[in-house]
Amino acid sequence: MAKVKPKRHGVLVDMTAMTDVAFLLLTFFILTTQFKKPDVEQIKPPSSISEKLLPDASLMTINATPDGKFYFQPVENASERLELLDNMGKKYGLTFDNKEKASFQRVQAIGVPMSKLKGYLDMPEDEQKNYKSPTGIPMDSTRKELIDWVQQSLAVKPDYKLAIKGDVNTKYPKIKSLFEGLRDIEFLKFWIITSQETKPQ
Repeated sequence: MAKVKPKRHGVLVDMTAMTDVAFLLLTFFILTTQFKKPDVEQIKPPSSISEKLLPDASLMTINATPDGKFYFQPVENASERLELLDNMGKKYGLTFDNKEKASFQRVQAIGVPMSKLKGYLDMPEDEQKNYKSPTGIPMDSTRKELIDWVQQSLAVKPDYKLAIKGDVNTKYPKIKSLFEGLRDIEFLKFWIITSQETKPQ
C-alpha cells in the first residue's frame, strides 16, 4: 500500500510588526537628524588624518575664506543668541528691534562689520542667504570685531567651544592675526576643521 503524503502547508509570517518598527525607526531618524547647513562661501579646508569629531552642542565656528574674509557662526540656541546680540549692541552702542532680533536668531553666519549689521539683519531672508560680504568681519591689528564676537559669546556661556574652518589657500597673516587675537583674550583651546585623508601605509 502506498504511503499517504501529508499535505504541505505554506508558512505564513506576519510582517506587520516588523513594518511598524521599520517605519518608527525611519521616522525617529528623520526627525532627530540635524542636517549640515551649507557654508556661506565655498571653503576647502586643508586635509589631515585626524579622526577626532567636533562636539555637537555649544559650538561656535569661525570661517576664513580664501581671500581672507571672516564669518562668525554663533551657537544654535536662540535665547543665547539674543543675549549675544544684546552684548554686542552694548559694546558698540547699537540697539536692535524685535524684527532684527528675530532675524539674528535665524541667520546662519555673520560676515559684516558691526556698522553694517542692522542693514544686514533688515534684509529679506533669501537675500541674507545669498549675500556675500565684500569685507567680512574686521580682524586686524586695529579692528578686532571678530574677537569681540568670540569674547561676548563667552560672556553668555563660558563653556562654549570654538572651531576654525579655514581654506587651504587662506594667507597665513590673516590666520595669524586671528590666533593672536584669541591669545589676547586667553582663549587658547579650539578645533581646526580639516578634511579627511587616508592614513599613510
